[in-house]
Amino acid sequence: MTDQEVPVLTIDGPSGAGKGTVSRLIARRLGWHFLDSGAIYRALAWAVQARGIPADDERAVARVAAEMALEFKCDDGVQVWVDGEEVTRCLYTEECGRMASRIAAFPKVRRALLEKQRAFRQPPGLVADGRDMGTVVFPDAPFKVFLDASLGERARRRFLQLKSQGLDVNLDQIIKDLEQRDRRDRERKEAPLIPAEDAVVIDSSEMSVEEVTEKILALLPRKLKAPPGATDSR
Repeated sequence: MTDQEVPVLTIDGPSGAGKGTVSRLIARRLGWHFLDSGAIYRALAWAVQARGIPADDERAVARVAAEMALEFKCDDGVQVWVDGEEVTRCLYTEECGRMASRIAAFPKVRRALLEKQRAFRQPPGLVADGRDMGTVVFPDAPFKVFLDASLGERARRRFLQLKSQGLDVNLDQIIKDLEQRDRRDRERKEAPLIPAEDAVVIDSSEMSVEEVTEKILALLPRKLKAPPGATDSR
């Protein structure tokens, strides 16, 4: 099976729409590989911070993007390793998220990470979660979803997620951060956050995770659906 024959399901959308949770569930259900492109940008943000590189130095950030050794492991949930160091917990702070959003706007950075992301396209299939998966990274993907939700609902979900991790967070600040991130993502010149022309748009504001999952799975032909008990192989 060539790369172009490997089926890809892209799930794009803004932060807090639920695409990460849903993407992982679908990958496990299908027995497909999983790409969390947001984690790649957060991993790069961590690497940039660890090296003391200024966030506005596009050339230096792009060099780190090209050189860093990135690995995803699924021994107990999804773990992210950068240059041999497990950094998963560090990636989901608000500071790391803000940094990732800033450096993701750099054209040189996006180009440096493009092939790293496309390398995840392996048999039997790939579920790709991000903001430009269906428009830039996998424009030929046969199945595309744009998952959205209201700003208030996305902020509430993010607040509960961070609180469950024992972090001290403020809902008003989360709303402001999401507004700024949305603006950067939608207004950047390189790969702005927009639905692909052939994507199915789903508003998850009033839907449970299971409802969203089933609605997306219904878009796939029966022959691609793995038997019960299949697990994510990455």
